Amino acid sequence: MRAGWKWSLVALAAAAAAAECGGAGGGTRSAAVDTAAPPAAGAAAVSVPRGDKRTIVFVGTSLTAGFGLDPDSSFTSLIQRRIDSLGLSYDVVNAGVSGETSAGALRRIGWVMRQPADIVVLEVGANDGLRALNVDSLQSNLQHIIDTVRATHPSARIVVVGMEAPPNLGARYTSAFRRVYPDVARKNDAVLLPFLLTGVGGVDSLNQADGIHPNARGEHIVAQTVWRTLAPLLGANK
Repeated sequence: MRAGWKWSLVALAAAAAAAECGGAGGGTRSAAVDTAAPPAAGAAAVSVPRGDKRTIVFVGTSLTAGFGLDPDSSFTSLIQRRIDSLGLSYDVVNAGVSGETSAGALRRIGWVMRQPADIVVLEVGANDGLRALNVDSLQSNLQHIIDTVRATHPSARIVVVGMEAPPNLGARYTSAFRRVYPDVARKNDAVLLPFLLTGVGGVDSLNQADGIHPNARGEHIVAQTVWRTLAPLLGANK
């Protein structure tokens, strides 16, 4: 979260609670192979990828799930439409869960990884920052998530999506939080997307009433931000 964001801790806590109570809004195809292991509450809907296409799995929070948006408006759905328009052979799986912390993502990553995954995009930690959770725990959880991805899908490319903590948590916390993502990406030879909400965070006209989740206009900008990082992995032009 860059300077100029107008969040207060009270507003952040209320928005996080609302996201946790709400379901996922993303309508992108999602895949699971073991229905005996149910997804966490708020997980995106489950369906099977098409044919023999390669699979991009987005693991994340309500920002990935598309909280408060029509299913077709989530950035993952916009990415899928762009992929289809270019004739690329990839299916996008939205495995976003509203209100999830990095600990929650770690608990379910084994279930998520029971499906095909050629590229795994990890948007993890936004709710850790909202709740001022321990930064070392975030880094450890993210590392263990990557370890699970590598153990189950050794050839999968991994994208680590950077997030930011609210500035009113203090410079020491926000700096430590920000460093987690490049440090983990560098250690694991993963691709780093520095900040998911570049150009959207803190812009009232691009966010929903809670000031946190992008609206449909903002989501198009988020999709473009993600595409700039994802396109080279797909062999596509940015």
